[in-house]
Amino acid sequence: MNNNPFPENLLARIQQTGVVAVLTIDDATDAVPLARALLAGGVDCIELTLRTPAAMAALQRIKSEIPQMLAGAGTVLTTAQVAEVAAAGAAFGVAPGMNLRVVRAAQQAGLPFAPGVLTPSDIEQALEQDCRVLKFFPAEPAGGLSYLKCMAAPYAHLNLRFIPLGSLDARNAERYLADPLIAAVGGSWIAPRELVRQRQWERIAENAHHAAETVCRVRKGILGRDTSRSTSSSGPCSTSAGSTT
Repeated sequence: MNNNPFPENLLARIQQTGVVAVLTIDDATDAVPLARALLAGGVDCIELTLRTPAAMAALQRIKSEIPQMLAGAGTVLTTAQVAEVAAAGAAFGVAPGMNLRVVRAAQQAGLPFAPGVLTPSDIEQALEQDCRVLKFFPAEPAGGLSYLKCMAAPYAHLNLRFIPLGSLDARNAERYLADPLIAAVGGSWIAPRELVRQRQWERIAENAHHAAETVCRVRKGILGRDTSRSTSSSGPCSTSAGSTT
């Protein structure tokens, strides 16, 4: 079956952004100022995890008040959660593992979905459901980029793309971004839960700025080695990056 689990235009948007801020929000009233801080720093894609009672309300507020933010839902573990996030208008869903029932429910709901994978068997289960955009989790504890490249090698002809999460930070994100397997990197280091609780919006905006700069530097380096590609984009390297207007 093929219900276009992850549309090409959505993948292109995530690739342009290059970084997905993974958020855990305890108070829904923090959602909008948090999203604004991320945008001010140049990060316009989030995975809002369904780990707190406030998560759904936070997602709805961001969708309603900050439409320029590409807001996805993470830690989608059940078919009921699939229905909730689809109804809330989430741009995509992400899970830590490959749950067949959840993936099928997402396809039926028209929710673009990236299941989590850690082994070749996980990848092959995902491929049976036509999934080509996959969350690599937990990335660093599992062996990092070298492990991913080895695991993904037998599937190179299928043009899979991965979003690694799990112990990524400002220090190690760059080497992932430089690899063509990687659509974007994800992590909570940009807006850690404690900084959100403390409403440290300036700190979060700074973290977002540094993350966006890393994406820009790596992607410009890749483009510089490939003169056949244009250097213009709408991602963090564009002249409008960091604008909140």
